[in-house]
Amino acid sequence: MYPVDDPSRLNRVSLPVGILMDMEPSPAVEAFESSAAVHLGTRDVLVVSGPDAAEYLQGQISQDVNGLSLGESRATLVLQPQGKVDAYMRITKVADATYWLDVDAGWGEVAQARLERFKLRVDCTIEQQAMPALSVRGAGSGAGAGPDVLGIDVPPDAVVAAAPWPTHPGYDVLGWSGEAPVSLPVATDDEFDGLRIRNGVPRMGAELDDATIPAAAGVVDASVDFTKGCYVGQELVARVDSRGSNTPTRLWGITMAAGVAVAPGDALVSDGAEVGTVTSVAGTSAVGPVALAYLKRSAPAPGPLAIAGSEAAVEAVSLPIG
Repeated sequence: MYPVDDPSRLNRVSLPVGILMDMEPSPAVEAFESSAAVHLGTRDVLVVSGPDAAEYLQGQISQDVNGLSLGESRATLVLQPQGKVDAYMRITKVADATYWLDVDAGWGEVAQARLERFKLRVDCTIEQQAMPALSVRGAGSGAGAGPDVLGIDVPPDAVVAAAPWPTHPGYDVLGWSGEAPVSLPVATDDEFDGLRIRNGVPRMGAELDDATIPAAAGVVDASVDFTKGCYVGQELVARVDSRGSNTPTRLWGITMAAGVAVAPGDALVSDGAEVGTVTSVAGTSAVGPVALAYLKRSAPAPGPLAIAGSEAAVEAVSLPIG
């Protein structure tokens, strides 16, 4: 069984128009656009180490493990043999025979169980733990240069993992300890999720689960190396790519006016026909309330849609948003 998503995320986003219009953007939301802000959260980390670690991972994940430089991070997929998603992760090479794979909080056990399933006569260990993480995002985050640009003091045992989000790049300090740096605004959970949604970054349990075709979520370009050798689940990824990644559904951005109540699981309709489902919602971003949704090929996207049952209007837009 997969983890149950945080029940608090089922709350609907609905703010009175007057209140939203009178609100000034928070320091963190402004900083995401002009400089950098941080968010304190948790990531589940698998530490894979041992003489056979690289060889084993090379046959299990979609990224080219052998091509990683020391300290380099890349997105990767851990797939079922049928090619659907078990985990969307990030791999970082932290030593010659040690790799950290981090995933959304609550999904480490699922990822570990999947990797352990095929680990036969292999000299490597897989240890999983939840780690506090400091996420830094924004135009002035120092993406590509590292925390020194902002004077962030990285703990000795922590790992800095790149997060090349399309419009708001940055990095995560995995194993962060203490409070956030006093020099940077701190984003709330909703503000950081709004930034994630704007960048079209899917989340495990929301946009990604064991029924997801990777191409539908838009993660193939970032997480798959088509030049490496075989790995578990490769056949479906290659076949869909050869057909132009024309999946039955596709992940889109959704924008809406203040006062429109939207929640994950809401159906989206066009001319009375259901054409999609909302997966994530955040009430706070630089462009207002935003959401992600899977839309069918038949959906008139980009373009106007309605929330089933309420007929409230929303707009399907390309990712990233804004």
